[in-house]
Amino acid sequence: ATCSADRFLMLWKLKNQCRAYKFAGHVEAVTSVDFSPDGQVLASASQDHTVRLWIPCIHGESSVLKGHTASVRSVSFSHDGYSVVSASNDRTIKIWSVCYQRLLFTLFQHTRWVRCAKFSPDGRIIVSCGEDNSINIWDTRSKTCVNSFSDCEGYANFVAFNSSGTCIASAGSNHSVKLWDIRTNKLLQHFKVHRAGVNCISFHPSDNYLITASSDGTLKILDLLEERLIYTLHGHQGPVNCVTFSKGGENFASGGADAQALLWKTNFDTLDYKEVLRHNLRRTHIDDPPHLLDIYPRSPHLHDGKLESVEVNPSFDVPDTLTPDPIVIEIRTSSTLST
Repeated sequence: ATCSADRFLMLWKLKNQCRAYKFAGHVEAVTSVDFSPDGQVLASASQDHTVRLWIPCIHGESSVLKGHTASVRSVSFSHDGYSVVSASNDRTIKIWSVCYQRLLFTLFQHTRWVRCAKFSPDGRIIVSCGEDNSINIWDTRSKTCVNSFSDCEGYANFVAFNSSGTCIASAGSNHSVKLWDIRTNKLLQHFKVHRAGVNCISFHPSDNYLITASSDGTLKILDLLEERLIYTLHGHQGPVNCVTFSKGGENFASGGADAQALLWKTNFDTLDYKEVLRHNLRRTHIDDPPHLLDIYPRSPHLHDGKLESVEVNPSFDVPDTLTPDPIVIEIRTSSTLST
């Protein structure tokens, strides 16, 4: 699923004959889209101040969630699929019930626009980032901010949890990527590998790799165990706005200001990955999730120097990077989503 400033939500069928479904309903740019964990519902956020829930089918069923008073920047499902969290320029974070399609509660503390908000894997914590240069950690039960990380160098555009929920990564407007341990409140790693602001990040399901998307027109893949940049990817003509790994990590997708969505295939060395798993067998098979200070024992440091990485440009490596124009089926909102 992709969203765009053209006000449409696009659903792409990648198997067999490529086909796209164009969902119309928002009246301003669509800024964020997220699948529910079971894939049965889509959530979208828009500059028209609304969040929409869609059934991804040809009937175009959707519900409008109204409550924000300014552009909504991001929307994300909880891992059980029961709730959605949205972040807005009205400086608030709102949590919505998917089943009842209504507002559950609102979180206040950011003093400027909120860029992104995400649930932790267990749903007990929400992390948010805003243009007030803060990253806030919220307890969903007490509905209070329990911790905050501040960055005097700039604000974060995007935040994400790793799979165990012990670590968050932030994509900085100051060209940096930072990883924080939320249990010890320590900065674990700090990468400065981009030449412009970082707009989005995504953890590989193994948590060994992090992919970044930047306004400098590149994607970069970071090896978190070795603390180094391993790939620089060129493909978009202009800023790269978003990136995400597939559920299994075999592929990742990126979207850019060039109006293109690119689908990439990962080629991490399988033997090396198995060796890493064998080496960390003791850490990954204890009762509790491994603590990140065990996994990242080195102190945080800047990666300002010129790091060697493999440059990948699909225009050189792939004979045809553009798929033929798909059949596009336009779907107008016809009815309200039934619970």
